[in-house]
Amino acid sequence: MTNLIMEKLYSQKLAKQTAKSPTQQYLDVAEIKEDVIILKNGTLRAVLAVSAINFELKATNEQEAIIGQYQNFLNSVDFPLQILISSRKLNIDTYLDFLITKEKQQKTELMRMQISEYKNFITQLVSMSEIMDKSFYLIVPFSPIENQEKSFFSNLSSMLNKKRTILEKRESFETYKNQLYQRVDHLTAGLSGIGVRIIPLRTKELIELLFNSYNPTVFDTKGYVDTEKIELK
Repeated sequence: MTNLIMEKLYSQKLAKQTAKSPTQQYLDVAEIKEDVIILKNGTLRAVLAVSAINFELKATNEQEAIIGQYQNFLNSVDFPLQILISSRKLNIDTYLDFLITKEKQQKTELMRMQISEYKNFITQLVSMSEIMDKSFYLIVPFSPIENQEKSFFSNLSSMLNKKRTILEKRESFETYKNQLYQRVDHLTAGLSGIGVRIIPLRTKELIELLFNSYNPTVFDTKGYVDTEKIELK
């Protein structure tokens, strides 16, 4: 009887600890600032939105040129890359609101009827079939080399001079960020010959992407910039 009571109390205590533990402790992301994702292990990430090309619609000589250019691009990359394909169910709520507004603005009954029928057709089409929207991203990593062998006096100096420590960390971040974006520039130049358009995600767009990744069933992301609306130039 005593063992059962102890197990029940332990289970209740464990449930309370789990409920109080923040979700952030299970994520690898420490923070996002200045268009860069900083992980808890100190490494940096940049994310590039990449457009798609209609490879099958290209002529044979164009396909061969694209393959050759892509091979040259892969041979020129001397750092790891991650390709992310984000698939989400198509959300047409904004488009339906647009159609409703247009329907109310029409002056003739015929135009209102046509827009209403079109709106009903789109709604039924999306509800009957799982229409997915795909987005493509390149994740570029950079791992700074940290000096783990600091002397006692250097540690003591850092503790006594907090302002200098903050300035050193700021300078280190700027250096690592510049090196990270050198890789971004290399990728942009290498893929431009294939006809792929690339744009780096900014801070708000990175937050929106991570929010969608960890909340795939949530569509309401007011206050964030929708990465699907980014114009790839």
